[in-house]
Amino acid sequence: MKSKVLTRMGDGERIRMDVSRLKDEILKGSADAAEKAEVAPLNESDAAHLLDIVTEPERIVSVLPGEEVIVTDDGCSMSFYAGQESSGIGLPLSRLQAVLAYERVCGADSTSLGHSDYSYKPVKPIVNFEMNDYYTISTMTTAPFLYGAQPNMGLYFQPDGPCPNPSVLFSAGDIPGARQAQEDAAAQLEDDLIFVGRELAGVGCEGLNFDTAGSAGDAEFAAVLRAVTALKRAVPDLPIIMGAAGDFVIGMHGEMAFNGARIAGMYPHRQAAVVESAGADIFGLAVGTDTEQTVVWNIARTVTMLKAARKATTIPIHVNVGMGVGGVPMMEETPIDSVTRVSKALVQIGKADGL
Repeated sequence: MKSKVLTRMGDGERIRMDVSRLKDEILKGSADAAEKAEVAPLNESDAAHLLDIVTEPERIVSVLPGEEVIVTDDGCSMSFYAGQESSGIGLPLSRLQAVLAYERVCGADSTSLGHSDYSYKPVKPIVNFEMNDYYTISTMTTAPFLYGAQPNMGLYFQPDGPCPNPSVLFSAGDIPGARQAQEDAAAQLEDDLIFVGRELAGVGCEGLNFDTAGSAGDAEFAAVLRAVTALKRAVPDLPIIMGAAGDFVIGMHGEMAFNGARIAGMYPHRQAAVVESAGADIFGLAVGTDTEQTVVWNIARTVTMLKAARKATTIPIHVNVGMGVGGVPMMEETPIDSVTRVSKALVQIGKADGL
């Protein structure tokens, strides 16, 4: 190993570090995860393995043949036709053309369809159009074809939605009112998720993705869990992915629970267990990237939480790796040197089932 290794900060800045400093970053990142999530840190063997990965001299690294994992899609085909403000390249393609290009040109393991807003609330009034597009595209695809969007409970609060805004109520000191507003919004969100899911199942939906669950806090996370349970009762053969919004669930409400488990403050291993109990088929683990720390620190933190989650559930875990999540730097164009090291560590050390 060279005395100075090329790596990055969490914001993408390229830096060089001594191997001794890299070892220290691994221990510190793992210790942070262990302390906050109350899980075991990486053992000596795993820490040494991670050091080997981050010090590989090649720009792009990979797993050994036979260790490859599935890459699930969360709207990647949108990048073809979306504008640059949405991290897209703005090609004049329809959704059908984009999905087929992603599958046939890029060799995608899975593809998906989603509303341009990528939230479920706007889908409900136009669900017939989405069903028609989904059915049409599904007759042409070969790879698993998902329908995905974010629960995005924030859209149910004023001024965008019907429920009072809890942030305004919190500021006014109305804690009960703020909690009630979240409960009302969560109930509407749950109904919409179930409605859209059942309608899409009627045209042969191959999988439903609830992406970034809990972005508005524990009430949203609870609503998605309840919706998953209801959908699995109604359409048990519909595969469902439930992906988290971060490495812990924000307690905006503070008193929401599911199957007796308090949701606020749940870290990935507890999220994984409750997602499995709701009936989801895949858990999308998410760990936010700290831009003020190194990529090595962030990888160690993510892998530590992943290992604990892997022990807490029997369902597959597909780790969110993208802009500012999973140890990947917070950049619109994520650097391949960091993405491949993150991916290799998650698979070989964390035992991720997919990405």
